[in-house]
Amino acid sequence: MAGNLTRDEARERARLLDVESYEVELDLTVGDETFTSTTTVRFRAAEPGADTFIDLAAPAVREITLNGRSLDVAEAFTGERVLLTGLAERNELRVVADAAYMRTGEGLHRFVDPVDGGVYLHSQFETADAQRMYAGFDQPDLKASFELTVFAPEGFEVVSNAIPDVVREPAGADRVRWHFAPTPRISTYITALIAGPYHVVRDEHDGIPLGVYCRASLAEHLDADKIIEVTRQGFDFYHRVFGLRYPFTKYDQLFVPEFNAGAMENAGAVTFLEDYVFRSRVTDALYERRAETILHEMAHMWFGDLVTMRWWDDLWLNESFATYASTLCQSEATRWRGAWTTFANVEKAWAYRQDQLPSTHPIAADIVDIQAVEVNFDGITYAKGASVLKQLVAYVGLDNFLEGVRRYFQRHAWGNTTLQDLLTCLEETSGRGDLAEWSKEWLQTAGVNTLRPEFQTGDGDLFTSFAMLQEAPEDHPTLRTHRVAIGLYDRTDAGIVRRRRVELDISGPRNGVPELVGERRPDLVLINDDDLTYAKLRLDERSLVTVISGIADIRESLPRALAWGAAWDMCRDAEMATRDYIELIASGVRAVTDITVAQTLLRQATLAVQLYADPEWRDTGRARLAGVLRGLLDDAVPGSDLQLAYLNAFLGVAGSADELAFVRGLLDGSERLEGLTVDTDLRWGLLRRLASRGAAAEAEIDAELERDATAAGERNAAACRAALPTPEAKRAAWERIVGGDLANATYRSTLGGFFQGDQPELLEPYVEPFFDAVGGIWRTWTGDMAQTFAVAAYPAAVIKQDTIDRTEAYIASEEPPAALRRLLREGADGVRRALAAQECDRAKA
Repeated sequence: MAGNLTRDEARERARLLDVESYEVELDLTVGDETFTSTTTVRFRAAEPGADTFIDLAAPAVREITLNGRSLDVAEAFTGERVLLTGLAERNELRVVADAAYMRTGEGLHRFVDPVDGGVYLHSQFETADAQRMYAGFDQPDLKASFELTVFAPEGFEVVSNAIPDVVREPAGADRVRWHFAPTPRISTYITALIAGPYHVVRDEHDGIPLGVYCRASLAEHLDADKIIEVTRQGFDFYHRVFGLRYPFTKYDQLFVPEFNAGAMENAGAVTFLEDYVFRSRVTDALYERRAETILHEMAHMWFGDLVTMRWWDDLWLNESFATYASTLCQSEATRWRGAWTTFANVEKAWAYRQDQLPSTHPIAADIVDIQAVEVNFDGITYAKGASVLKQLVAYVGLDNFLEGVRRYFQRHAWGNTTLQDLLTCLEETSGRGDLAEWSKEWLQTAGVNTLRPEFQTGDGDLFTSFAMLQEAPEDHPTLRTHRVAIGLYDRTDAGIVRRRRVELDISGPRNGVPELVGERRPDLVLINDDDLTYAKLRLDERSLVTVISGIADIRESLPRALAWGAAWDMCRDAEMATRDYIELIASGVRAVTDITVAQTLLRQATLAVQLYADPEWRDTGRARLAGVLRGLLDDAVPGSDLQLAYLNAFLGVAGSADELAFVRGLLDGSERLEGLTVDTDLRWGLLRRLASRGAAAEAEIDAELERDATAAGERNAAACRAALPTPEAKRAAWERIVGGDLANATYRSTLGGFFQGDQPELLEPYVEPFFDAVGGIWRTWTGDMAQTFAVAAYPAAVIKQDTIDRTEAYIASEEPPAALRRLLREGADGVRRALAAQECDRAKA
């Protein structure tokens, strides 16, 4: 395993060292399991004679030479670090190692395409996995210039952070040499190598060379023109608002196999999950998501790569800024003008969920080591942080904010910073000297506030008083200052429309709003109108009735999304019965034309039926939702995105004989929906539902895999097999999951098939095996794989107090590391929330 660097160790190493340059030479032609890695690093030491270490995770080290002195490998190499003693003022270190190709998505990952046998490599180094490819001081504030030489098979494309100045120079039989010019000073975690017989489309924009890459077997599906269009829009927008040109020499975007995340902001060589190359039809929601991801990673070229956090405490600033900037760009420079509606409905829902877990943490988190940061890529770091930045923009003004960002880039280019460096620039440009207080209130405290209206009415139903109430959870009692708007909405012949809007700052538990005294009480009082702040919303009784009976009549998409979000929060918080939430979906989703919002609502409804419904009512709720979706399918515009969204949601709840017969008919062609093409990925979706309900068996899965003998086909087949509702199938899947032999993507697919929310009886026998396995897996597997197991294999579908008790007993007896303890408590909290929601739903029976 890679070493777990602590913040104190990193701080001391940064005090001692000034790293100048790396020369890395890799030979990718020596075998299928390992490659030769030769690193020469030059650095200064502030204290000659001092000791330090360099990070390296490799199965074998051949040579270590420090300042011409050969070190004993057995003494110097620990398996995670190379110990360096007796430093000079100026130092040169050479390390030759046999580094391992990975199948976990960390380090240098190796994949063999089952279609054509092509070998594809890609690196993934965040947070501290560059050490799996070369020896390095693997922390963000020890920046250096990187010069890379690669020996590769003749048919490979090789991509790194810089433009190559030597391309395919012959270096032996079927072996060629590539060389990349030195980069500017960058952090280890954004260095990159991607190699293999990739298909590439090249272009140029505003003097910037562009490349779009994917596997050769996916080339026919690559819509490079659409990707490049968003890329151009992003560069034009960011050049305008950041006031500084793109700082690297070229911009490649590479869609790579078995990628662990959505994307990674390697400088000039951004890697993406290859699911963004759409081999079957998808709705526009996925095109919107892909565009946001493209723009998010591009924003990192400035905020993260050019100017980099000093330590992972400020990871949130990297990710929150990129999320905010990408949504702003998307809403102003692309065709997705409703991006803030998507943000309110998707990103903030993620943040609210994360912020109510027992593991909630301040946005500016206390990151003591690498294991702590690896579980912190969460809804607080990304979405809550971006929400708070959005409020900060409302507080200081957009122009002042952007001017402060421009000053920050100019002042700190190629350096490392902390939050205070950004706040200083924003105080200078906005004239607000109180941002330290804002930071303390919003960034250094945890938890989410809840806002409610309180009012009295008199003659003519006019407000005689109006106030905003603010609450905070007992464990995190901070009441914050919020910039909010209050909207008054009336039913009219044209729908539910806003009559009045008041914007104000609130703080403390109660704030009067005298501007609304004398106004007629509306049908809907919407606090946090326009989504200016980050808080949960509660509706008064009349407003809730309006939403339940007429949410589809709200004319504008953003207030409608806020109303949907308030209802979902109330369902999750056991303040609205699940059956009422399902009825709200049933009555209102037909009028939702925003495809991202529609798909989000349908996912939430499915989750509500599976986890939050009274078990005695669950089958009724499932049938109600399935019936609504079947009707929507019949009425949908043929070939529309909504038709496909309704069908995908229907597959999540179809269970009766008639419903499964319809699914079977779509698969075998005996049923047809006008305008619907049953393509490769849809076939797998249909088959997976049949398999999970016991209406398809192994032989049919094997036959489908023969039709689709691709990497995606193998993953889908693994999911279908794991979903089969028999004890034998579950046992076989569990053995594959804990065996440690599956590649990362197949492992995730198997987990996804195994844990079906509507198979709790089949999953209950795996509560004890989970707790028997999780400690050993956490100790011996790589970080990403172990974290995936702790989250995805947790028995979240076994909604019983016994599951919570078993979790707490494990934590008490085994005393797991802090990061694992956090994930287990998050799992238990999900079960606790589901039990409370089920009780709320039962009370409505």
